[in-house]
Amino acid sequence: MISNEIWILAGTAAALGFFHTLVGPDHYLPFIAMAKARHWALRKTLAIAFFSGLGHVLGSVLLGFIGLGLGLAVNRLEATESWRGNAAAWLFIGFGFAYLIWGLHRAFKNRAHHHAHAHADGALHDHLHQHESEHVHVHDLEKKTNITPWILFTLFVFGPCEPLIPLIMYPAAKHSMAGVALVAGVFAVATIATMLAIIALSAWGLSFVRLGRLERYAHALAGGAIFLSGLAVQFLGL
Repeated sequence: MISNEIWILAGTAAALGFFHTLVGPDHYLPFIAMAKARHWALRKTLAIAFFSGLGHVLGSVLLGFIGLGLGLAVNRLEATESWRGNAAAWLFIGFGFAYLIWGLHRAFKNRAHHHAHAHADGALHDHLHQHESEHVHVHDLEKKTNITPWILFTLFVFGPCEPLIPLIMYPAAKHSMAGVALVAGVFAVATIATMLAIIALSAWGLSFVRLGRLERYAHALAGGAIFLSGLAVQFLGL
């Protein structure tokens, strides 16, 4: 039977899951940015975000159970989660920066330039030309770079859920596995639902945005957004 204290913890888990996600741009900005740059369908974006969020929560739950099995104190587990958080933030920073540089390289490689074209009658015409077309090659691009969702998933699994560890320790100490499952489940639902809601609303809003000439910088902008979200997590504690 689940006690009143555990139900209170479950309510706290729901609130923490919501606010933890809302103030953490790394929970949704990478998906929004990559979806816009790579023209992912909303269903695909939400599926990637869902499984990434699930791995994000389950990773901390697994760590909690390992800690319990080894008899580690809460402060030891929180220290481990803090280390994972720093590492995950730096991985986001590194991935975002690398993607930004690749996006800039791709944009400059694809910059429009002019070619003179001579006809048989001696007439000269000047044509605007691009070596790559985002519209024509978008499907080829997806096939060549389908590792990106796996990168996001791996980064999220590695990233911790710091508020979850102390929440699940109380029911675990009471030997209530139903309580642990309830608290962790509520936290997971609140976290993932908040992620998906923000991503869906942002995707709807961005569907009205036309980048125009900035379209060729879409990948660089996505990399920059991920880079900045990593910096915000690492240095602002978001």
